[in-house]
Amino acid sequence: MEFQDFADIEKATKRGRREFSRLGIGLLFVVCIMIYTALAIGVTGTQGVMLVVAAMIGGYMAMNIGANDVANNVGPAVGSHAITMTGAIVIAAIFEMAGALIAGGEVVSTIRGGIIRPDAILDNNRFIWLMTASLLAGALWLNFATAIGAPVSTTHSIVGAVLGAGVAAGGMGAANWGTMGGIAASWVISPVLGGIVAAAFLFWIKRAITYQSDMVAAAQRTVPILIGLMAFSFSTYLILKGLNKVWKLDFLTASLIGTGIGILTWWLMAGSLRRRSGRISNTKASINTLFTVPLIFAAALLSFAHGANDVANAVGPLAAIADTVIHGKLSSKAGIPLWVMLVGAIGISLGLTLYGPKLIRTVGSEITELDQMRAFCIAMSAAVTVIVASQLGLPVSSTHIALGGVFGVGFLREFLKTNYSQMLEEIKEHHLGEDKEVVEAYLNRFNKAGVKEKREMLEQLKARTAQADLSKYERKQMRKVYRHELVKRSAVFKIAAAWIITVPASALMAAMIYYMIFGIVHA
Repeated sequence: MEFQDFADIEKATKRGRREFSRLGIGLLFVVCIMIYTALAIGVTGTQGVMLVVAAMIGGYMAMNIGANDVANNVGPAVGSHAITMTGAIVIAAIFEMAGALIAGGEVVSTIRGGIIRPDAILDNNRFIWLMTASLLAGALWLNFATAIGAPVSTTHSIVGAVLGAGVAAGGMGAANWGTMGGIAASWVISPVLGGIVAAAFLFWIKRAITYQSDMVAAAQRTVPILIGLMAFSFSTYLILKGLNKVWKLDFLTASLIGTGIGILTWWLMAGSLRRRSGRISNTKASINTLFTVPLIFAAALLSFAHGANDVANAVGPLAAIADTVIHGKLSSKAGIPLWVMLVGAIGISLGLTLYGPKLIRTVGSEITELDQMRAFCIAMSAAVTVIVASQLGLPVSSTHIALGGVFGVGFLREFLKTNYSQMLEEIKEHHLGEDKEVVEAYLNRFNKAGVKEKREMLEQLKARTAQADLSKYERKQMRKVYRHELVKRSAVFKIAAAWIITVPASALMAAMIYYMIFGIVHA
């Protein structure tokens, strides 16, 4: 046997050991939940067994949320090399758990998001089966999406599951179809808004900084404004979305606090850049480093807000089941006990640590190439879009916003790169017959020129040289020649397809699981 064969066997064995280790740790977590729920809660009978099963599924759901959804918060920072994979996982795990435990809330609606009408399911047992089926279906769909490398909305997963199980338990009339219409609208609104906002920030940075001949001076003017705006956005976002369970403020008050923090950050950043101006070189790589620390803060704050908000996707149905089993009746609101919140918080962090790297790499580097500036724009998009959409009453998904930001940045780069290639080709056409040195000198001047100077140079060139008379078809063919594809199309189609089928797929699975539970109980 060749040495290469031994090396391949050893590599496969190591990979297998890692997979078994991850699986073992996950199973150990679920077993610990089972033991605690069975011994500490003290509920017996059929409903007690269902509570134990639901708690185990809740832990499984939380791990899948950590493995899939958290990638959107830290993926761009990792993809831009602002932080290492290990550093991102440590930061996200800590802040996800902190967000869930500190600001995760004490009350959750028992019928998730108004998807099912409260008067449609009045039987305690049916309600417990409905929520158990919803948890399991949502978790299974997330597990599948993570396995194929598709970041999907965990909120949509659990909402679709509750819808499917609710219709199975109470018929088509049990569903609140108006709410579902808003969720369907968010499939389009979220990525489009996220993409537009991220692309707008990147275009601003390019025009104001990287397209200028003196990038250091431009950065000293613009970067403090951008960082100050980021501080305002994230402060407001965190107060409204992350801390709203423990510190409830209206939008105006939150905005005023955010404005104060933003102005203070701008002032501190402007002073810091003045002191560091001699150490910043006039290169794009050097300017990029100015966004590294803000990106790390953004990853931490997004993780905190995500833990505070999305922990309910894992423990909301579980809290509803626990409340129904313990009190023996259905209620419109269910308190979340500490042990249930711990299941969600630990599960999200554990899932991220064990299985998160795959989706982090997908978001950070497999859709389009990211640097610190582009990743900063995506982080800004995540905060700004959620704030604007919530005030306008638009239904949005934070997962879709973040990924829409990645797509927006990538497609803007394609557009700008294609335009630039066309400009260079146009310059060469206008210099036909001239010495190579003359053309190269002109191109060199063009590359170093600012935005205004570039425009003036092109206008002067066109004024003294007759343009070729091309037909519409010929111009279209020329654009195809110069087109640069900087966004991986296969990733776009795969993720878009996963988004579209998330609600119906989780709904179908939940309905099947509900009927299975119903059949087992009545066998």
